[in-house]
Amino acid sequence: MRELSLHILDIVQNSISAQASFIEIIIQEDDKNNSMTIEITDNGRGMSKELLEKVTNPFITTRKTRKVGLGISLFKAACERCNGKFYIDSKLGEGTKIYVSFEKNHIDRAPLGDMANTIIILILSNEKIDYLYKHSLNENEFILDTREVRKVLGTVPLNNMEVIDWIKGNVLDGLSEMKKSK
Repeated sequence: MRELSLHILDIVQNSISAQASFIEIIIQEDDKNNSMTIEITDNGRGMSKELLEKVTNPFITTRKTRKVGLGISLFKAACERCNGKFYIDSKLGEGTKIYVSFEKNHIDRAPLGDMANTIIILILSNEKIDYLYKHSLNENEFILDTREVRKVLGTVPLNNMEVIDWIKGNVLDGLSEMKKSK
């Protein structure tokens, strides 16, 4: 995949398939330590110990429509190619956490990509799921918590197009401001 946001989208789709109702996406960029980390945590149904041991194998999948599952194995390869680390933990009935790290300025690290549209796609794909998107760049931080947005909206759904436009603008402005303050 050409952008890390596409890996994030793929992993979160796994969380949605695992019936998660809350998903955290945490991105930390640290220029001083030349590192970038991405954590995706969900409260889905989790994986058995046996599946967890095999999940990075591209020929292991829980899908019935095809016999390969490349998402997790490609994400793992992307971080390891950039002197990073990959970690996955999962417990049945509790959820899953994936952690990847990258050497930020490594020549092979894919760009992060379009996180604003990634968040919008996730909200539109299943309006009932809540997301906490936290992105930090050095000491600066941007947070979008759909639980907080829902409190303000009352009965207006997250997938209302005016709300979607506002969320996208908020994410774009927040990330832009975070980068300016760098």
